[in-house]
Amino acid sequence: MKLYVSDGNPHGLKVLAAAGLWTDGVEIQRLQQEEKVVPFFSQAKLPALELTNGNYLFSANAICRYFLLAAGKDQNDLNNQWLEWEATELQPVISAALYANIVQGKKKEETLATVGKQLGHVSQSLGKKPYLTGDAVSVADIVVWGAIFPFISDVSTLSEDLSSLKNWFKKVTEMEPCQKAAESLLKGQGASVFKGYLQKMPAPVTTSAPSACNEPEAGDAPVLSISEEDIAAATEAWSRGLTNAPRPKQIQHPILPRDGEKNLLITSALPYVNNVPHLGNIIGSVLSADVYARYCRLRNWNTLYICGTDEYGTATETKAMEEGLTPQQICDKYNAVHTAIYKWFDISFDYFGRTTTPQQTTIAQDIFNRLLERDFLLKDTVEQLRCETCQRFLADRFVEGTCPFCNYEEARGDQCDKCGKLINAVELKKPQCKICKRSPVVKSSQHLFLDLPKLEERLEKWLQQSFATGDWTANARYITRSWIRDGLKPRCITRDLKWGTPVPLEGFTDKVFYVWFDAPIGYISITANYTDQWEKWWKNPKQVQLYNFMAKDNVPFHSVIFPSCLLGAEDNYTLVNHLVATEYLNYEDGKFSKSRGVGVFGDMAKDTGIPADIWRFYLLYLRPEGQDSAFSWGDLMLKNNSELLNNLGNFVNRAGMFVQKFFNGHVPKMELVAEDKRLLAQVTAELRQYNQLLEKVRIRDALRCILNISRHGNQYIQVNEPWKCIKGTPQEQTRAGTVTGLAVNMAALLSIMLKPYMPSISAVIQEQLLVPQEASVLTNYFHCILPQGHLIGTVSPLFQKLENDQIESLRKRFGGGQVKAEPKASSPVAEPAKESAKVGDPERIKVLLQEVEKQGNHVRELKGKKAEKSLIDGEVQKLLALKKELALAEGKTPEAPAQKGKKKK
Repeated sequence: MKLYVSDGNPHGLKVLAAAGLWTDGVEIQRLQQEEKVVPFFSQAKLPALELTNGNYLFSANAICRYFLLAAGKDQNDLNNQWLEWEATELQPVISAALYANIVQGKKKEETLATVGKQLGHVSQSLGKKPYLTGDAVSVADIVVWGAIFPFISDVSTLSEDLSSLKNWFKKVTEMEPCQKAAESLLKGQGASVFKGYLQKMPAPVTTSAPSACNEPEAGDAPVLSISEEDIAAATEAWSRGLTNAPRPKQIQHPILPRDGEKNLLITSALPYVNNVPHLGNIIGSVLSADVYARYCRLRNWNTLYICGTDEYGTATETKAMEEGLTPQQICDKYNAVHTAIYKWFDISFDYFGRTTTPQQTTIAQDIFNRLLERDFLLKDTVEQLRCETCQRFLADRFVEGTCPFCNYEEARGDQCDKCGKLINAVELKKPQCKICKRSPVVKSSQHLFLDLPKLEERLEKWLQQSFATGDWTANARYITRSWIRDGLKPRCITRDLKWGTPVPLEGFTDKVFYVWFDAPIGYISITANYTDQWEKWWKNPKQVQLYNFMAKDNVPFHSVIFPSCLLGAEDNYTLVNHLVATEYLNYEDGKFSKSRGVGVFGDMAKDTGIPADIWRFYLLYLRPEGQDSAFSWGDLMLKNNSELLNNLGNFVNRAGMFVQKFFNGHVPKMELVAEDKRLLAQVTAELRQYNQLLEKVRIRDALRCILNISRHGNQYIQVNEPWKCIKGTPQEQTRAGTVTGLAVNMAALLSIMLKPYMPSISAVIQEQLLVPQEASVLTNYFHCILPQGHLIGTVSPLFQKLENDQIESLRKRFGGGQVKAEPKASSPVAEPAKESAKVGDPERIKVLLQEVEKQGNHVRELKGKKAEKSLIDGEVQKLLALKKELALAEGKTPEAPAQKGKKKK
């Protein structure tokens, strides 16, 4: 690991101290503040930590947290809360105070008052505890100390009522790693060493106080650089109100491209029909695409968002065998499951279809025939694994064995889940047929290949153009370049399966198209099921902008194989302009696993009692854009309680309640002063940044702009105290009206900006404030949406607090062990889990009741379909094992379950 810091940057203090406390093997390199750690980043970002896997951390708090975790120490929720508070409340205030003291030359006594509230919070939280989170120093202590030290350094300047803070500060400062960090950064110059760094930072905004009722107090919202021209433009736009605002267009189906308009065709990767999507699948494709589609509609852009289930291929055949159903029955079953999940998550597809349709066959075979006619297909003999017991060639997913690269023992016949490398099934060590567990033999079979080398030149020419004009994520560009760097090779497009699109060529009619030739064509066929005018979208590259959303593992099929097929077909197909790929979302400290009961899957989220919009918010807040991220129950609770409840919800609720309580539900008269006009400019700057980020599909970063606006609003209300002003002089009452009116208009703007992220919450806010329909088109300016006299509706809280007990219960429930392993052949009745929950655990009982019901329904379905007796018997044994475990959890004796009906006397 390499830790990059710059002299004079106060954020380096905490990371150097944390490195000294919890690491031995980190190499420290000092750079100038302007130097870029990563060349392709537009800005220098220090401090930075380069990890051994090549990834970077650029947040000082994240780096400190990483050092702690790397040392094998746990970080509890209290640590998370302190880090969140330091970043959002303490750090902005300290930075403003440092700037005023060092750059502007104000005396320490003057600036000390501005941080008094934050210092008091630390002192009060300490009480009699030696450290912030208990008896031992934690990452919270280092981060908070690192923020305060550049400004305080000498505790003698603190008042006596901060004795707990003094003792704690002195104790942490005297720790050897902290001493060394301070010495290496300050170099005996004291806080003046930070002057050069602070001079290059935007000056914090301060406000003047026109009356005693709004004595300024440093806020906790990040501040964008604002000029006098920005203030004038924002004030002018505000004064226009909605007079000239664009009106929302009515959506009429079918949605078709329009001449002279921005036409956007949005697709998200087609989910496999054979399984239930987990949270990582949802954020990686459909939810990310949904946010962008909703945003495009807010901008009045002509938008079509389509998706559907990918239903052909080996995975479906495998699942059908497992469940004793036909492939078509499996597709019908899981298409309904997917549809219900996406409906609950409020995914706004214009059309959600499937690939098992006549249109899929027609279009796929037409593209195939055009490739064949243009000599872009090859025939070749392939060595494949054949199971003599099952009398069939084994497709990739029907084979498991040991990876030839990393020796992982459960590698599939197409890819190793551990090392990620692509595999030819014949390369596997110790291969096994997944159906009968016998060892297959290698035999030859003739197949068709896409001649990618012949298409490579036109593919590269198109890629150069698409890279130059479109918004491809960095990982999508990198993965695509890595595929074509060493030259493309022919790729097989047929498989020895029954379930798939038939190959219309003599000698190959017993084969079907390989899923990665066939599946992307599903975008086209699903559109064709939506409208018979589908060619206006898919054969219209000059008029249509195509956006593909997916996880990074799907990139090569969308950037190399599918475009090559369409280029080779020479039929004027629309090709992807913007390929948006996420990294992976992990679960806590591991991976999602349906079989092990680890992680939240789409059909389970509803049962947690947490609303869909909270799930949407949290998944989008940690969307894995630059690197893998991880779902955390503790962090979900923290973000809900801090960002949603205390920040966003608190501001919107206060603004509306002030209108109700002080002004009889009518928006009061607003007489703007300089402070208010500057706030208009700040909100406008955040709105513009929100638009710029979403236009570049930087979904996670744009969400921060919403939270920043509500932080500005909370700060504005707190500084101006309208609840006090309303009781004062007529001038102060007018001031209360202005603050309330401006705040409730900010809440109305937030309701619009929230729509892509939290559509239900957006609708609730708009219903409470009775936001006019004509305000629902987003522009680059903050207009007065609710003018003087506007009557609002009934205001009520938007969010509920998540409690620690509730979260801990959910963490246990989804932490593994709920789904029982299949019994071994020698032991038909599975034994209860060794590490079972305590008798009477209500959460455990609830889960087992659900599993018993689910397994019972499955047994009944098998019996109704007259499945094989051996299959039914195996499933019955699983049901009995679950009932036995349920009885134990309920404190009953499994051998003698409680009798139903009347007792005999």
